[in-house]
Amino acid sequence: MAVHHDVDKIPLWTWAVPIAAVVLLALKFAHVIPADNGIVLALAAILLGGTVFAAVHHAEIIALKVGEPFGSIVLAVAVTVIEVALIISILMGASAGSEFLTRDTVFATVMIVLNGIIGLCLVVGGAKHREQTFQTTAASSALSVLGTLATITLVLPNYTLTTSGPNYNASQLIFVSLSCLVLYGVFLFVQTIRHRDYFLADMSEDLPIHAAPGVRTTAASMALLLVSLTAVVLLAKTLSPALEAAIASAGLPKAFLGVVIASIVLLPEGMAAVRAAAANRLQTSLNLALGSAMATIGLTIPAISAFALMSGMTLQLGLDPEEMALLVLSLFIGTVTLATGRTTILQGAVHLVILGVFLFLSAVP
Repeated sequence: MAVHHDVDKIPLWTWAVPIAAVVLLALKFAHVIPADNGIVLALAAILLGGTVFAAVHHAEIIALKVGEPFGSIVLAVAVTVIEVALIISILMGASAGSEFLTRDTVFATVMIVLNGIIGLCLVVGGAKHREQTFQTTAASSALSVLGTLATITLVLPNYTLTTSGPNYNASQLIFVSLSCLVLYGVFLFVQTIRHRDYFLADMSEDLPIHAAPGVRTTAASMALLLVSLTAVVLLAKTLSPALEAAIASAGLPKAFLGVVIASIVLLPEGMAAVRAAAANRLQTSLNLALGSAMATIGLTIPAISAFALMSGMTLQLGLDPEEMALLVLSLFIGTVTLATGRTTILQGAVHLVILGVFLFLSAVP
């Protein structure tokens, strides 16, 4: 096995971009620069994208230190914090249709993970290595949890009798949120303690590995991760009105905002998963992808639900019929794809076609 990458060398951009974001925010809050200026908003958007990448980079450094499968959990939690920050920043604006934003973002995240990230990983990995293997015990465990979480949060609200709309009442929302936390917590216990070996790659294969970073580098990455996440929260709040206006001016449905948020949040981790698949580490790719989807529901829904209950906002969580059809199709095809422990580019192509249908119907419902 070849050890590569100098993980103790922190790239310049990974600390310069978050610091630049903090400086911009400080100038904004000190009223030195106008918050609604076009140049300021463009610079804030660039820094937001760069800071998201920086946050995930530092999460990856910490992940290398703690090892798998803990590393995938660190990345999933970091991505979830970013997603929650983006959603709450827009919800605080209380614009028309914002009560559907949580549903749209969570659904888009699940669809992009199940079909976009996994599909691309299978196509890239299959094109380079013809056939790839992974542990079916890990995949089946993750899919069973993901399917349950998705059903009780995105489908079941359409069929409850206490409320007339696609939403839960307060007691139902609290119960479902606690159920999500419990189920996700049990999955983490299985993944990290009870059956950790299910989620580890077959180390008998000649796979590339990374050296663990030193204590100083890890500590620096932890500090920079906190700075990056804080900057993402504040930049998102600054940019949310402009982002909503841009989507409206493009003639896209309000729900497309969820696709944009999910894409921003998942891009860095998606790239990490594809790189792992290209390096013939499909198990790591699946840990990253499915872990993000589960964390999106298991952590994001309870966090946003708590915010909604405290602010008196009603969350509309139930999907429309066409969205439920796509969700069921994605879970079914995902189960078939990951049932044998072996994948080729064919399975990846199927997932990418489903992603294309989802994206097209998001723009033209």
